[in-house]
Amino acid sequence: MTSVTQFPVPLLGFAAFSGTGKTTLIEQLIPLLIEQGLRIALVKHSHHDIEMDKPGKDSYRLRKAGASQVVLAGTHRSICFHEHEQAHDSELSEQLALLNTQSLDLVLVEGYRDQAFPKIELHRSVLQKPFLYPTDTNIIALVCDQPVDTGDLPLFDFTQLQQLVTFILKRIVSAL
Repeated sequence: MTSVTQFPVPLLGFAAFSGTGKTTLIEQLIPLLIEQGLRIALVKHSHHDIEMDKPGKDSYRLRKAGASQVVLAGTHRSICFHEHEQAHDSELSEQLALLNTQSLDLVLVEGYRDQAFPKIELHRSVLQKPFLYPTDTNIIALVCDQPVDTGDLPLFDFTQLQQLVTFILKRIVSAL
């Protein structure tokens, strides 16, 4: 399994406490990054059990019959279901191994905030949560709803999407 530090495609995480707006920001960034010609993948971490297959459907029945991996292939998309032998909080490297890196320029990661790879921290003052960047050396920028003295760490407002895209292109994508 390829480690996070040896992954052949640039990784960029978005780290924050729940309710900060990670998904919303990423949803806004993806089309802007695609406009720049990038092919994007996303790995989203959840602490909850996920179930998107529907009971009664063939793929659900075959997976429940014991297949550890099921690929549901259609005309517009393919979905890979991978059953873990035992419930566990998966490592980012496990999820990255599922991606076809030949067709990617950038992998965005939502979650896995405690793992070591480049991340942008999101912070909203109303949540009254501590900042992550003072203790996480992997945070390369901060998106915040208030002015903060971050030293040399680049600071963006949630509305500065174009500036954030420019930063991502210069710092992450062109670094390869």
